[in-house]
Amino acid sequence: MITQQLINPQSIAVVGGSNNINKPGGQMVKNILTGGFAGKLYIVNPKETKIQGIKVTPSVHDLPQVDMGVLAVASSFCKEAVDVLVHQKGAKAIIIISSGFSEETPEGGVIEKEIQHICSQAGVSLIGPNCIGLANRYHHSVFTAPVPEFHPNGADLISASGGVALFIMECAIPKGLRFNSIWSVGNASQIGIEAVLEYMDEHFNPEEDSKIKLLYIENIKDPDKLLYHASSLIRKGCKIAAIKSGCSESGMRAASSHTGALASSDSAVEALFRKAGIVRCYSREELATVACVFTLKDIHGKNFAVVTHAGGPAVILTDALSRGGLGVPAYQGKSAEELKSRLLPGSSVSNPIDILGTGSAADLGLAIDYVDQHFPETDAIATIFGSTGLGKISDALEMIRQKSETCTKPVFPILPSIVNSSREVEDFIRAGGVNFSDEVALASAVSRVVNTPKPTAGQIELQGVDIPLIRRTIDRIDENGYLQPSDMQILLKAAGLAMVEECVSTSEEEVLAFARQTGFPVVAKVVGPVHKTDIGGVALNIKTEEHLSLEFRRMMKLPGVRAVMIQPMLKGTELFIGAKYEDRFGHIVLCGLGGIFVEVLGDVASGLAPLEYEEAYSMIRSLRAYKIFKGTRGQKGVNEHQFAEFIVRLSTLLRFATEIKELDLNPLLATEKGIIAVDARIRVEK
Repeated sequence: MITQQLINPQSIAVVGGSNNINKPGGQMVKNILTGGFAGKLYIVNPKETKIQGIKVTPSVHDLPQVDMGVLAVASSFCKEAVDVLVHQKGAKAIIIISSGFSEETPEGGVIEKEIQHICSQAGVSLIGPNCIGLANRYHHSVFTAPVPEFHPNGADLISASGGVALFIMECAIPKGLRFNSIWSVGNASQIGIEAVLEYMDEHFNPEEDSKIKLLYIENIKDPDKLLYHASSLIRKGCKIAAIKSGCSESGMRAASSHTGALASSDSAVEALFRKAGIVRCYSREELATVACVFTLKDIHGKNFAVVTHAGGPAVILTDALSRGGLGVPAYQGKSAEELKSRLLPGSSVSNPIDILGTGSAADLGLAIDYVDQHFPETDAIATIFGSTGLGKISDALEMIRQKSETCTKPVFPILPSIVNSSREVEDFIRAGGVNFSDEVALASAVSRVVNTPKPTAGQIELQGVDIPLIRRTIDRIDENGYLQPSDMQILLKAAGLAMVEECVSTSEEEVLAFARQTGFPVVAKVVGPVHKTDIGGVALNIKTEEHLSLEFRRMMKLPGVRAVMIQPMLKGTELFIGAKYEDRFGHIVLCGLGGIFVEVLGDVASGLAPLEYEEAYSMIRSLRAYKIFKGTRGQKGVNEHQFAEFIVRLSTLLRFATEIKELDLNPLLATEKGIIAVDARIRVEK
């Protein structure tokens, strides 16, 4: 719960305030004072009479009524102080910056729960413990520095870690990023990142509130709440970027199938962010750079113009944009010739547009205007302008600032001279500009923004899926474990998914009869063992009855084999779709190239079921192997729509069969006649 007294208190009591600004309590008082807090400030300290010019109250018992208490005392003293502040002094907000709670000892965890209970029962907001505090336009209740200037059009930063929040500000402020509020939730005993987003969503005012939200997440306690409120804010016009830490390979759980090994917590996070429309970042620098991209005009497309007076950085930027799936189209024709005639001799206009090292601010403005007005294939403009140390670049930076305001397309300033022209760059930032001093960092950030899908509507695609048959099939299954091939066939057909005709039998004659009926060549696979290839349980391209008989007899002798499955031998591009149930998240659906290359290449995209078609297309197009889907080197491509249909229908099946905990369709074969499932593995747990 977040109260108005937490956001805009009329009075604050700092318990543990100090004259020593090298201590948290001292710096907290200093920040509140220098931040221009308009309300009444009280300081509690039994050992001092005056702190930083303010008369001190010796005990919390001696305080008048207050809106908010900020605690900077040892954890052992916090419970009593909170109890007095809440029950006797009418406080409706508590911030505890102290450590020594659940993050350190079980005993500390008990105290933390007791404090949380006191606050929640009384309808009091609790931030922390173990945090740096909260700062916004009304009060600066943090004990760290720097404290940025706060602006309504700045970013809201919500962080699980106070240290990360501080270091994000350290790298963001020099870029020109402004902030509207800083939330450090620490142990999040009561208020976590999801709760802050919930408050911002439910109280969102598009005329007054920040439209940029930056998140540093260590633990997603409530994925549904995060998904709902993040996507709601984005649909209201906000932009959200986030870092989720703790997703390394060492955190993956062991599982018995390909999908289980691949569907780590990282896949769940990726799927959740994709569904919500959150731009995922992996470093503080990347998050700050993406946030700066957010502050500029929206980019509606993927084509960049690069305007520069230095050719080398322009080439580096062009390469980086291309790696991120963005384009730098060549400029030709009448408009290009006109621009060239008006620039210095030797200038290049093919894109990148190089106005030469001797080009003036006027030349720079002319090139930007031409791109904006005469090259409709352009969606954004990157300008690279630095100093050689031979003169000031103030005029050029002012030109970039003006064009950023007047151009119809976003202008991305790359100003690398943060030493030679530090004062000019600082003036540019002070005037409201942002600076991407590194062209590769900009390209990476823009590609993340452009390639992040919009939030979905949350609809379930039901057409062509027989829900009653799915439920009847699941309900009659008595045992946990991997399903029999016949049950898998029923489920996949109920979902409208094509599966290759097959025969499962312990009879050699029955297997031979099936092969005669379908025609050779055929494939033989063991039934029983999970990893068939590991025990020699797969035989391909069997062309004769004699060969089939030999393989059947050999396979029936392998350990754990219950039967042999025969299928026609099909040819096509191998694909993969799988799913894994993750606690709190639901089913994570994965897709990529199939066969053994799923694990070898690790080129897998993830989505959170149920999926819509746009989500499925986004997953497919995010694969590094997407060029194979489009067709390459004379090879026929894959029907992207059919693959997306498989993904969507499978996600609907999972939505109505939550008992399915793991599922593999590997491989799917993309043949000339369409996509068909060749091998399936489904594990249920009731």
